[in-house]
Amino acid sequence: MLPDISKNTDELSEKAAVWMIAYIKEVLQKQDHFTIALSGGNTPKKLYQLLASEKYKHQIDWSKLHFFWGDERYVPFDDDSNNAKMVFETLLDHVPVKKDQIHIMRTDIEPEESAMNYEKILKRYFENNSSTFDLVLLGLGDNAHTLSLFPGYDNIYEKHKWVMAFYLHEQKMYRITLTATVVNRATRVVFLVAGGDKAVPLYHVLYGEHDPGQYPAQLIQPYETEPKWFIDEAAAAEIQK
Repeated sequence: MLPDISKNTDELSEKAAVWMIAYIKEVLQKQDHFTIALSGGNTPKKLYQLLASEKYKHQIDWSKLHFFWGDERYVPFDDDSNNAKMVFETLLDHVPVKKDQIHIMRTDIEPEESAMNYEKILKRYFENNSSTFDLVLLGLGDNAHTLSLFPGYDNIYEKHKWVMAFYLHEQKMYRITLTATVVNRATRVVFLVAGGDKAVPLYHVLYGEHDPGQYPAQLIQPYETEPKWFIDEAAAAEIQK
């Protein structure tokens, strides 16, 4: 699938918002709930703010949405680097979502316990289903990581666990992450990628030699549909040559 290329992050976010709203409506015509795993990082912030804006928020039946996270930094919820905190501030505090349908990755218990706890939650939703999330939103790091699947770490090859905790030495912190195993069973996966520092890793992920040890985002290959890519011109620099 060819990426959808936008001039900048604002245009990228508008396109992603319009697509998401249409997709949510489509799914809710066939079932009574919609499950989504959210991404942290800078690129999705504008999208979340748009979805919470007067322009868009009334187009979504928030009572039927169930929210999850793709990964989390093991820091307190009130830490500015906490992914859940960012999503609450930009989206969830501004729309009528049922609190028991929001499932954050806990950072007030030990990392391994948090990962096991989250996997139990996911399996209550999805264990007996042929697919998992209706939608997973992902980003791409300048080292080609996605979720907390980083080059050089064994969790990128995990085949059985759905959620893992590990210590990220480069950042001197624990991270909790979904694995490619559970994400690849999602119905739709969308990448949001912006910035010139993503141009080279994006090229390798999309068109380079298959080497997930160096480019972990290559592992995201959903069984049902190809990932959809919303990218800006800066991130597209290498693929447009």
